[in-house]
Amino acid sequence: MSNRLSIPLRFALQAAVLCFLAAFGIFAGPTASPAQAPPPTNAVPPNAVVLDRVVAVVNNQAILSSDLDDELRLAVLDPSRAGQGVFTRQRALEQLIGRALIQQQMRQEDEQAMEPTQAEIDTRISELRKELPACVRQNCASEEGWNAFLTANGLTPERVQFSVRHRLQILRFIEQRFRQGILISPEEIATYYHDTLLPQYAAGDAIPPLEKVSPRIQEILLQRQVNALFDDWLKNLRKQGNVEVLDPSLETPEAKPEGGKTSR
Repeated sequence: MSNRLSIPLRFALQAAVLCFLAAFGIFAGPTASPAQAPPPTNAVPPNAVVLDRVVAVVNNQAILSSDLDDELRLAVLDPSRAGQGVFTRQRALEQLIGRALIQQQMRQEDEQAMEPTQAEIDTRISELRKELPACVRQNCASEEGWNAFLTANGLTPERVQFSVRHRLQILRFIEQRFRQGILISPEEIATYYHDTLLPQYAAGDAIPPLEKVSPRIQEILLQRQVNALFDDWLKNLRKQGNVEVLDPSLETPEAKPEGGKTSR
């Protein structure tokens, strides 16, 4: 069993949070029928050349079409996207809206405390170069292979550094905001061990003792509680915010209004 308590705790949490961040569907605005959708406010004369355009506004913060293009390129660096199907412009917009809402909250707190060091950024990039399947195929461990990978995907080392820095900021913000005060009891750990872990082992497998796997079980249970708190917080943030999607083609069918300010 490939994930049997063998992942280092820090990377396990990062993977769980990144995977959760990738599911930003709760941020999508409500869907309007074609007859109700107003004409785009950023329409231009037929012969004009459009260099860029605003596709959404999040609490007065604009999201541009070029931001969507950038997000689509950067998706190649996200290991959690494996097996999630095509990464569409609609999905990219959902992630950008969610990230904007989170970063707006971060600005109200001590942003400096969430700033990763250059060593942390370099370490994460090194991990990506080793774990991304596309990177493994192109030998990204070497500088030549890494540069070829970036060029093929329309990226630069500077853009990757910028993206990874922001991801680490968000991860630190989530840990600081939601992990504090969460306590996992020995009884909860024992219940998980007996009811969830042990049934995964086949007869004859070497079963690790409870005391050896307790730290990892504690981390799993912490992740669950953090994700639940994070989910509720994001939903409330979305309800209280003002998100306008200016391009109807970028709205997702599954989005439903849940009260608060709508996207129209």
